[in-house]
Amino acid sequence: MGTVVPLSDATRRPARFPAITALIIAVNVAVFLAELVGGDAFVLKWSAVPANIAAGHHWITMLTAMFLHGGWLHIIGNMVFLWAFGPEIEDAMGPLRFLVFYLVGGCVAMLAQIAVSPASTVPNLGASGAIAAVMGAFLITCPHNRMRSLLVIVIYVHITQIPAALLIVVWFLIQLIHAGPSSTMCKPGEWLIWPTFAASSSEPPPQDFSSGANSSPRRNARHRQRAHFHTQARLSEPVLIT
Repeated sequence: MGTVVPLSDATRRPARFPAITALIIAVNVAVFLAELVGGDAFVLKWSAVPANIAAGHHWITMLTAMFLHGGWLHIIGNMVFLWAFGPEIEDAMGPLRFLVFYLVGGCVAMLAQIAVSPASTVPNLGASGAIAAVMGAFLITCPHNRMRSLLVIVIYVHITQIPAALLIVVWFLIQLIHAGPSSTMCKPGEWLIWPTFAASSSEPPPQDFSSGANSSPRRNARHRQRAHFHTQARLSEPVLIT
């Protein structure tokens, strides 16, 4: 098993402490703890359902969904990448502009997902859209920077420098690979780049969370059972995670 964990920009240090990046991470952690306490009801209430948003309802969930995560590996992966790449962009943009950029990036990614499947009743959640915007900005702003990274190969552990562009391209490729309906969580023993944890996603069979007349009780019960959300360890049954 191998993994690469980006730690920080090795080429240039930000001129100031990345307060907004730290605040975003703190909010994500607080919301994840709320998920563990609130369980399925909390997750389903604040995740984004494309069909609802397309119908003009629950627009706030486009914002709240980007602070939800499907399990420990999901949030750890996303926050590690945000902490590695966020400070440089926050330093370049300034705190307020960076915060707006992050939130708008996440909402645009959510709108793109809704545009692809406007009738879907599958709950969507995850911060990868917002983090993708940050990493894209990093690639444009600092294309030649190198990232201080932790390299782990079985029992070999080493801190090295890896081109940021390489890490970002690999991250985006993994996002594309795991965006399809057959994607699954990572399995022990695989060779991994850390963003695999953040990019894990899967598309479940259609689920009806409404009380429409077209849905039978048996069908709804079966879909609710298959969509059961286990936040205590990781997402063991799928919703759409980004």
